[in-house]
Amino acid sequence: MTDTAWIDNALTSARPQAVGALLRYFRNLDTAEEAFQNACLRALKSWPQNGPPRDAAAWLIMVGRNVAIDDIRRGRKQEPLPEDDHAISDTGDAEEQLAERLDGSHYRDDILRLLFICCHPDLPATQQIALALRIVSGLTVKQIARAFLVSEAAMEQRITRAKARVADADVPFETPGAVERTERLAAVAAMIYLVFNEGYSASGDTAEIRSPLCEEAIRLARLLLRLFQSEPEIMGLTALLLLQHARAAARFDSDGAVILLDDQDRSKWNGKMIAEGLALIDKAMRHRRSGPYQIQAAIAALHARAETPADTDWTQIDLLYGALEIMQPSPVVTLNRAVAVSKVKGPEAALDMIEPLAARLSNYFHYFGVRGAFLMQLGRNDEARIAFDRAIALANTSAEAAHIRMHLDRLMRDSTRGAKAGK
Repeated sequence: MTDTAWIDNALTSARPQAVGALLRYFRNLDTAEEAFQNACLRALKSWPQNGPPRDAAAWLIMVGRNVAIDDIRRGRKQEPLPEDDHAISDTGDAEEQLAERLDGSHYRDDILRLLFICCHPDLPATQQIALALRIVSGLTVKQIARAFLVSEAAMEQRITRAKARVADADVPFETPGAVERTERLAAVAAMIYLVFNEGYSASGDTAEIRSPLCEEAIRLARLLLRLFQSEPEIMGLTALLLLQHARAAARFDSDGAVILLDDQDRSKWNGKMIAEGLALIDKAMRHRRSGPYQIQAAIAALHARAETPADTDWTQIDLLYGALEIMQPSPVVTLNRAVAVSKVKGPEAALDMIEPLAARLSNYFHYFGVRGAFLMQLGRNDEARIAFDRAIALANTSAEAAHIRMHLDRLMRDSTRGAKAGK
């Protein structure tokens, strides 16, 4: 760790609480973000000389608030301040007791409000994710644009529009009630899940660029779990992300080609992440209040616990997908369940299961890839070839297309060998 790395880590860790508190004071995202940035600049000057304060978040809240108040008093037009806008010095440690009195009781609501504002229902999912990564996580516009493979100008515009929509929506700032808190929690969890999927779905040639999105989603999930330590679905969400991301190093070969789960080198899986994920899902299941994230995490846990592909408990995975189908019906869930069924009952039963999904998944790459695999296992190679050709046409990434071409090449080799044997 470099001499100043501890400062970067402290600022990153403190950001959600500090920005959340500043947002409550000033009722404006831009003002809160600017106040936090100004506090960070002062920290970079002060902390190397004076050492870290006992509570970095409290220091940043008080300094940021003080700087913003000074700016307002110099004539900047801002919304009315709270009644307790008395001048506060930025000596940091001397103010921590006051900062705790002001912010300690609001800590959870501040961060929850900040997260919820970022996933306001008026915002499209892409804007929710971009705003959360910018405001809560503190990623630069350049970093977010790179991860989403768009121009910096386009991402800046996306974030600006999101902020404008939030301002127009006149979001309330009072402490949320129990019902609204539950709704907020579900919305925030869904946004975090989307952030993770944006990184996880990257192909081999973009995985390194987009992998930080997975890491950021895990950080946000852990943050949410600290706020709701007894909520089993948040435990399940965090466990799911950890168990999925634990396989990152084994998911692609050196050329960026996809490596299927059964073919992955399990020694490359991250044991520390797996242990944390398994502990969380075990704890969540003891609450006996299952939800979609917990079930998906339980499925991932069965894969993680299998030392070899042959050790995988496919019967249990089939049962879990069955429960998920009831709780959250979806043709994609049924498609995933069919893979487990193929392992337990064979490809014929699995093929029968997915045939009714053809109309609803007519433009879904994975449907045709899975269908082609089942047909190939049954020796129906001509039909498999048709399915694989359709999958390639629908491939979202070069890695997906390359994986399907591998199956087509195998069919071609088998066909050639068959023709020679018949001569």
